[in-house]
Amino acid sequence: MNVSVLSGGVGAARFLRGLLAAVPAETVTAIVNTGDDTSLHGLAISPDLDTITYTLAEAIDPERGWGLAGETWNAMEALQRYAQVRPPGSSAAPTWFNLGDRDLATHFYRTARLAEGATLTDVTAEITHAWGLGLTVVPMTDDRFRTVVTLAENGERVSFQDYFVRLRHDVAVAEVQFEQDGALPTPQALAGLTEADVIVVAPSNPLVSIGPIRALPHVDEFLGNRRDSVVAVSPIVGGAALKGPADRMLSELGMEPSVVGVARLYAPIAAALVVDPVDAHLADRVERTGMRCIVEPSVMSDLERARALAVACIATVRTP
Repeated sequence: MNVSVLSGGVGAARFLRGLLAAVPAETVTAIVNTGDDTSLHGLAISPDLDTITYTLAEAIDPERGWGLAGETWNAMEALQRYAQVRPPGSSAAPTWFNLGDRDLATHFYRTARLAEGATLTDVTAEITHAWGLGLTVVPMTDDRFRTVVTLAENGERVSFQDYFVRLRHDVAVAEVQFEQDGALPTPQALAGLTEADVIVVAPSNPLVSIGPIRALPHVDEFLGNRRDSVVAVSPIVGGAALKGPADRMLSELGMEPSVVGVARLYAPIAAALVVDPVDAHLADRVERTGMRCIVEPSVMSDLERARALAVACIATVRTP
């Protein structure tokens, strides 16, 4: 049995960790959002790909949920020297996006390989192999794709990382847009959508983690055509996001910040939605969207709970 997972960052990484405790790694494909990707210091940075890689390699910083455990920050601290001489308007030596000293090695490698003509898919396979991972991790696209957020206060359009990191996602949003430039899903991503026996939409932000994947040509069509084999896990529990701004973004963009709001977004592509027992009272409203509501503990506080959630998702699709 092959399982593909539409993935963002932290929530998807934790779900994948549980999935790999339940099924053989070689049967799993993670299709990962790259709308968050950015370029800083001339380096190509893929936050969601790296969060998944580090988490599954047991190397993630468990407190932050990103970056490497035991990291040092000497390079970032040294950059502060140049802040006093940086001309107005220059983007040189930014320090608002922290890159750890060992984490830099991943970005050095990715940047050099891309400059040599390798695709992001090629480089991701090399990086995950270097970290000893047995599953297949593929970027959603090898092409330029950029998630852009319009701020409600002044109408300024900023990159997702500007919103999420520099502004600490502490400002209201008026719109989320995708600059695609003709981007296409990778052949490996499409294969994951067509060849998997089960497709799981991970508990990631439905707007800015799963939304970019769905915005690529043919993806929603592929998912809709095999909707009965697709199950989504709500990233909203008790009306709040476990991590990140998903609940606030839903509200700010005129959607209900609950499992019902998530169901309305996913009903065209998934037959079932897994919700935590705290939201069991909303099961009828979820099912009125056309989805089956599966009540299972979804807060992945440890590996066993993540594994149990993954098993429940697979059983949901395999049970008539």
